[in-house]
Amino acid sequence: MNIKTICPPEAAGAVTFAAAELSAYLERMLGEEDGDLTVYFEVHPDSKPGLPDWFSVELNETEGLIVGNRSCSVLLGVYDCLRRLGCRFLAPVKSCEVAPAISRRELSLKYEHRASFYHRGVCIEGADSRENVLEFIDWLPKVGYNSFFLQFKSPYIFYARWYEHRGNPLRGPEPFTQADAQAWMEEAEREMARRGLLLHKVGHGWTGEVLGCTAQSWDADPEPLAEEKRPLAALVDGARGLYQGVPANTNLCFHNGDAVDAFAALVTEYARTHSNVDYLHVWLADAYNNVCECQGCQSTTPSDQYVEMLNEMDRRLTAEGLDTKIVFLLYQELLWPPIQAQLNNPKRFILMFAPISRTFEQSYQMEKKLPKIPLYERNHITLPTDLSENLTFLRSWQKQFQGDSFIYDYPLGRAHYGDFGYVKLARVISGDVKRLKELGLNGYISCQELRAGLPNFFPNYVLGRTLMDENVDVNQLMKEYFSAAYGEDWPAVADFLFRLSRLSSTDYINGKGERENKDISARMETVRELCLDFISVLDAHRGPAGWATPFWEMLEYHREYLLKLSRALRRLAQGDRERAGESWRAFRHLVCEKEPDFQPWLDVYRVLEVTENYTGFLPGQP
Repeated sequence: MNIKTICPPEAAGAVTFAAAELSAYLERMLGEEDGDLTVYFEVHPDSKPGLPDWFSVELNETEGLIVGNRSCSVLLGVYDCLRRLGCRFLAPVKSCEVAPAISRRELSLKYEHRASFYHRGVCIEGADSRENVLEFIDWLPKVGYNSFFLQFKSPYIFYARWYEHRGNPLRGPEPFTQADAQAWMEEAEREMARRGLLLHKVGHGWTGEVLGCTAQSWDADPEPLAEEKRPLAALVDGARGLYQGVPANTNLCFHNGDAVDAFAALVTEYARTHSNVDYLHVWLADAYNNVCECQGCQSTTPSDQYVEMLNEMDRRLTAEGLDTKIVFLLYQELLWPPIQAQLNNPKRFILMFAPISRTFEQSYQMEKKLPKIPLYERNHITLPTDLSENLTFLRSWQKQFQGDSFIYDYPLGRAHYGDFGYVKLARVISGDVKRLKELGLNGYISCQELRAGLPNFFPNYVLGRTLMDENVDVNQLMKEYFSAAYGEDWPAVADFLFRLSRLSSTDYINGKGERENKDISARMETVRELCLDFISVLDAHRGPAGWATPFWEMLEYHREYLLKLSRALRRLAQGDRERAGESWRAFRHLVCEKEPDFQPWLDVYRVLEVTENYTGFLPGQP
């Protein structure tokens, strides 16, 4: 079929990219069909700014029209149109796409859609190759996301973890430099711009940079803090310096005007020289119970000081004529709202609620009567795990700030390693998204590993699709995803993964609760039995030419992975830490050995870091 696409002369790059994508996929799907198809693309901005993505699609055998309210919306419309025609984008891996053969008679669509939320994105975490990042960016709009967050001024640490193969004693480091990270970051930002995706930047690292350090990771600085910078650092336990040697985890003395001035100057200069950043995150140290204890700081609260500093940044940005959007953070000490200070220009700011310590055993629940906020005790806080307590902090901030906001949450940052089937977690994610409006939040950024795909990427798929349409049913999404990934026998896979999820504990893997636990021990034994029984299903789909889809191969590896991990967890829960450590080291050897074969699917660095530092295994010898 001869496919012709027509874009307005002034169209942004994302519109022309959308046209090229539609043409490429339809050529594959229509094959040798005869005839001509002409599709027009247009952008019709909303009269009221700030509305979520909207698109309309009209398509028949000979012509079509795809319209969006911004350039990325047009691209989202293209991928949604392709999904309705049978395409399935199952993973940030090109080989996992499904583009079925269709006839031109099936080109009959007429509908429009407004995304349920404005903010729909993912934040980079874990250990990532250049290809992992680029493939994930390519995948994001295919499943409904419109944003990507590159942490720090450069995402150097996330590349370094992969290319240095941190945590994997079976692989040596590969050539990799700061210049590589900078070049790949710029490449990633160009690919985002091609698609019209919203760019979030920085967050961590500001406080370390104020202290004269290069803060592009959570690594310790081998050099001591320069004496002339010491007055800017928080006074903790009678001393000023780098907190545990880590610049990114070190707070400042915000009673010291020089610290505030230096911080505000850094943010203003960055905003002035990085006009491509849509949302600039301004956060404090990534550690808690280490805020300044000087007399001046103790006369107020960290949140009051934070808000006053944000006001100073707003004043400077306004003087420079910059309309940069600043994302401020409700996290750790900053969960407690300010007592006196208020943001003078709310339109500049976006509230980001980050309940990092929450449980993922259930979705958000907004009780009619929430508990009171606990008394703030400087450097003696306990982070809330209870959902109601977390939401109490959010409600208290919302009484003072009614501007734009989103949640920044972590189901695929640590908790997912504790859900062996990914089904329960996908349901929790679905439930969370469906309650966002009740919570007064305008979207969701997922802080997560990009390689969160063992046994599949279903949780990420659910998050993207549900943020795009909050009314979509998670069971419908399961059928849509699993039937494409596993074929006709998908119900058997769904049943297996559902059973695994019921036996799993995201809290236990995250170190919540006592390590000795008879219930967890019994569950892990049942997990082992399920994995042994599932071999008959796998054997039925193992042909002489290999697996029908990559997802079946993932299930075989996933089964082997769980046999090792469940044994280690069972022994840990029985209180046998020494033998649990032995079993964990066997698990470590397996994932390290198999990493080259399954690199896009499992973040080996991160799963080992989580199970060692949170779950509580004794690492022993490499």
